[in-house]
Amino acid sequence: MTIADSILLVGGGKMGGALLRGWLAGGLPPQAVRVIEPNPAALGELAVWHADSPDGLPADFMPQVVLLAVKPQVMDPVLPGYRRFVQPGTIFLSIAAGRTIASFARLLGPDAAIVRAMPNTPAAVGRGMTVACANPAADENGRARCHRLLAAVGEVAWVADEGLLDAVTAVSGSGPAYVFLLVECLAEAGRSAGLPAELAMQLARATIAGAGELVRQSPEPAETLRRNVTSPGGTTQAALDVLMAADGLPALLARAVAAATRRSRELAR
Repeated sequence: MTIADSILLVGGGKMGGALLRGWLAGGLPPQAVRVIEPNPAALGELAVWHADSPDGLPADFMPQVVLLAVKPQVMDPVLPGYRRFVQPGTIFLSIAAGRTIASFARLLGPDAAIVRAMPNTPAAVGRGMTVACANPAADENGRARCHRLLAAVGEVAWVADEGLLDAVTAVSGSGPAYVFLLVECLAEAGRSAGLPAELAMQLARATIAGAGELVRQSPEPAETLRRNVTSPGGTTQAALDVLMAADGLPALLARAVAAATRRSRELAR
């Protein structure tokens, strides 16, 4: 994998670690990555160079990509320590939710090349979905490097309007939680219908996982796949009559996504 000659990963937690594992699995040499992580245990078995602060970096080290994977609330005190890397040929890639490109520019300076990205947790198994947006200082080469980094753990899309990332957060960023809740609810409904709890959970997990893989691989739209399962007057139709009622799942999800979008806008800074 040709991603970049040198990468600085700031934060080796769940999402940063998932990305790092994807890069290494894709063939990136470990020596191409340096990680700043105060808690070395977060890196587990990964044999990569790491330090607990940017002060531990070699004086002549100059990364092509600085990937910011720390919590949004600690970004303000952390980021000024990386301002020395703002120069032509280096791009900053943030996966911190709610932090706008403007907020990074205030801390790094107006010349910083910045890409803001919203990944999701299925990146941990190589099935992530990330949407990214770049500022004008990010050139084609920098954006291409960021794309390759993010594509190592799933699909990548780009938008020109940063404001769309609030809706992206509500759909794909928060979306895995909606699916996990569906698993919980489906298993509990099965238990209420008389199934042993363990079997109900096994059925729910396998069904959601299998249906997800089918919709991923099939060239047919989700609507067609749904109709293929539904026999007129059958059991699936009886269930869908409830789920697709005026106050059913479509309306509920629309309200949920709208609420998450509003909250994302409120948290943006």
